[in-house]
Amino acid sequence: MFIDQIYISAKRQKAVKTSERWSRSLLKSISWRIIGTLDTILISYVITGELIFALSIGGVELVTKMILYVVHERLWNKINWGKK
Repeated sequence: MFIDQIYISAKRQKAVKTSERWSRSLLKSISWRIIGTLDTILISYVITGELIFALSIGGVELVTKMILYVVHERLWNKINWGKK
């Protein structure tokens, strides 16, 4: 019985350490970028006073930072440091 408990506990710990799927990382990236892009558009508009220019900045920033976030997330997913 004690050995069974150790085996089940080890199996649960292993399940917790599994990496995220690409789809989860992508969805997290999209939701975060929506918030970040709205912030960038607002700041750009406040600074420039031009809505079209602010939307252009936000559009470019949306695409580039989404790609960078997914790459960053996937690289950190490979690092075991700080995981339990």
